[in-house]
Amino acid sequence: MIHRKITVKGKVQGVFFRATARSVAVKLGLKGVIQNLPDGSVWIAAEGQEAAMEEFIDWCRIGPTGASVTSLDIEEGTPQHYEGFDILHG
Repeated sequence: MIHRKITVKGKVQGVFFRATARSVAVKLGLKGVIQNLPDGSVWIAAEGQEAAMEEFIDWCRIGPTGASVTSLDIEEGTPQHYEGFDILHG
């Protein structure tokens, strides 16, 4: 299992990025959390199998219809053993 912290920058709020990313992650068998950040970016902590993570990261580079992703910052992390994939608010 691998863990990645992903910050997605660009026009990624107000375009259903979090909800769509959650659906994609669940379909791929990933677990984690996702939230909007005050600077307009989206932060994701995700973990799962490497092939699924690569597919998810590829999706994050494009995002849902209406999004305009300008960059991704990706860091390795220690698995947190999330139980599901949750959208955090606030």
